[in-house]
This record gives sequence, C-alpha cells and structure tokens, in this order.
Amino acid sequence: MRKKERADYVYDVLNKKFPNVGTFLDHKNPFELLIAVILSAQCTDARVNIVTPALFKEFPTPLTLSIATHKEVADVIKSINFFNTKAKNIIKTSQILVHEYNSDVPASLKDLVTLPGVGRKTANVVLGQAFGIPGITVDTHVKRVSRRLGFTKKLDPVDVEFDLMKCWKKETWTEYSSVLILHGRSTCKAQNPHCHVCEFFDICPSKRK
Repeated sequence: MRKKERADYVYDVLNKKFPNVGTFLDHKNPFELLIAVILSAQCTDARVNIVTPALFKEFPTPLTLSIATHKEVADVIKSINFFNTKAKNIIKTSQILVHEYNSDVPASLKDLVTLPGVGRKTANVVLGQAFGIPGITVDTHVKRVSRRLGFTKKLDPVDVEFDLMKCWKKETWTEYSSVLILHGRSTCKAQNPHCHVCEFFDICPSKRK
C-alpha cells in the first residue's frame, strides 16, 4: 500500500472510530481557544480545562486581560506548568490583539505566529478549530504515530508537518490531527504500543509482533 493510500485508509478508520472529535480544550470563542492553547504547551489539556474557567471569568476579553497585572494572572494559572512565562505571554498577546487587531484573533498563520507563546502548532489549532481553516497540529503524538506509520522520517515538527501535507488530503488536516492524537493516546503509545490490538497492524511499517 502506497503512502497516500495508507494515509487515506488510516484517516477513514480513525474518523469512524473517533467521530466529531473537535478540540480538546474548552472554549467559547477564538480568543479563549488561543489563550487555552498557549497555556497547554507542556501541560495536559485536562489541567488547562480546570484552570481556564476562572481565568475567563476574571478576564473574559482581550482588553481585560491586556490590562491585568502579571501577579493577577499568575495567581489564577499557577497550577499550570511554566505559569510565570505563560502569564507574561497571554498578557502581551492580549495587548497585541487590542492594539493591532481591534481585539480580534487574526485568522492567518503568518499573523498568529508573531504572537508571544504561539508557534505553528498553536496557530494551526486555532485556525482549524476556530476558523475552519485546515491546519496540521504536530504534537508529540502526531509526530510519533506519523513516523511509525511511515508518513514521515523527519524529527523536526515543522518538517513533519510539511511531509504530512504531501500525503494527507487538505480537507482532513484538522480532523486528522485530532484523531491521530487520540490513537496515540489510546493505542500507539510512546512506551509499549498496543500493536496487538491496533487496527493498522497489518499495514504498519513499525509494528511490533
């Protein structure tokens, strides 16, 4: 089975197994999603979802967050990894949104990656989940599973992303990222992958017998 055919097959199977996944981070609008994704770096989605309700109750808009003090924000998010740096980033990001984007979240990769704490992974989550613009989110699960399934041999997330663009259909990019993350969490684990129960055992170049 050629790479593109394998990619289509994997997506079809996982999309049926995990229908209508959506985002893993609770949010009501693009601003909340942007802030939540910034906070989620090197932190679990579950922890972020515990923290953000209080954060958005206190600072519901870019303006209110832009004028908050570092201590006010840090106190709310202190249970999140690297909370001091992230408090600084989300305040500065909010200031930029207010002063340069009329408090709106920009809907372009070029603009999003200029915001503090926002890389291509964060930007692609926002584009896909908030604006319906296809984007590939290369987190640790997508990188690992894509390499095992033979979609890429690269290690750098940006290189992996561009390889996946070549074999994934563009309209599936956002959803494919989400279902591959779930497959990585549930079956294709970093340690002791459950190859014996994996739906792709017969076609996986990295299967462990």
